[in-house]
Amino acid sequence: MSNARATHLTRRGILAAGGALGLGAVLAACGDDDSTSGGSADETKAAAAGPWTFKDDRGTTVKLDRIPANIVAFIGVAAALFDYGIEVDGVFGPTKTADGKADVQAGDIDISKVTILGNEWGQFNIEKYAALTPDVLISTLFDDAGTLWYVPEESKDKILKLAPSVGISVYDRQLPVSLGRMYALAESLGADVKAAKVVDAKKKFETAAERLRAAAKAHPDIKVLAGSASQDIFYVSGSNLSIDLEYFKALGVNIVEPDPKVLKASGGWYESLSWENVDKYPADIIMMDDRSATIQPADITEATWKQLPAVKAGQVIPRSPEPIISYDKCTPLLDSLAEAIENAKKVA
Repeated sequence: MSNARATHLTRRGILAAGGALGLGAVLAACGDDDSTSGGSADETKAAAAGPWTFKDDRGTTVKLDRIPANIVAFIGVAAALFDYGIEVDGVFGPTKTADGKADVQAGDIDISKVTILGNEWGQFNIEKYAALTPDVLISTLFDDAGTLWYVPEESKDKILKLAPSVGISVYDRQLPVSLGRMYALAESLGADVKAAKVVDAKKKFETAAERLRAAAKAHPDIKVLAGSASQDIFYVSGSNLSIDLEYFKALGVNIVEPDPKVLKASGGWYESLSWENVDKYPADIIMMDDRSATIQPADITEATWKQLPAVKAGQVIPRSPEPIISYDKCTPLLDSLAEAIENAKKVA
């Protein structure tokens, strides 16, 4: 049995997690939801001219008399907006690790300069949220019901009364669609999308996509499995709901698909396997969930894992089931998989 920490699963956390599972959301809240950073964003910034209108992926149109100045966002959204030059005041969701460092989902944000309203699933400090006098709350959507990711169900009514909300879908669509929507949101918030940094990032993403397409075409027999590890269970993701896997498949990558009947029972996201059955699906490359709440490959001690051909061949790479939706952050995901396919040995 692995010696890594146990995870405690919730049905919503598992089903909503974009690919291999919401293990980033499935931990029961074990910290202090009053956890905060050293300070908020600059409170002296001038209010941008308005009016501001944005139609989100729920079909909801938000109208304000000025461009939002005080923004609160799910950490992954905040990280994406940061890449476009848009800074937020408050964040919620996995922002810092147990040792106080920035979580992988925080991207390039200096987490000491934002107010952290909650760091784990179920945490959201409403009093601190209200104190920020938010103009808008922004999160992602992992279902077609309009559920705002990491906004606690039990307190959502109180939260959503304080400011209008915007949802950007990362559910059952390909990565470029969500990238386009985040790009449009950033532009509406005042981002200079013609800046060299932004233009170059988009070009690099397109180049990386063509590289992955070429690699997949040249190596159609290389099977790629998307996995995620917890204390007792190894999860295998299906490709039909996750924005990254849907796109990889569209580019020609040979994604390992779990049993359709089992997928249906999980809402289409994944199949759960015991560690004894981790070899059920042969794979040449394994992409492993890189979120901080999952067990990372170096910490997996199960003998069955170590005996997998892809593991023995060193053909295990990270995967971001909740990618930061900016061209800058998604380009390395494509390049990493392309390189792995280009260099992979056929071991399955």
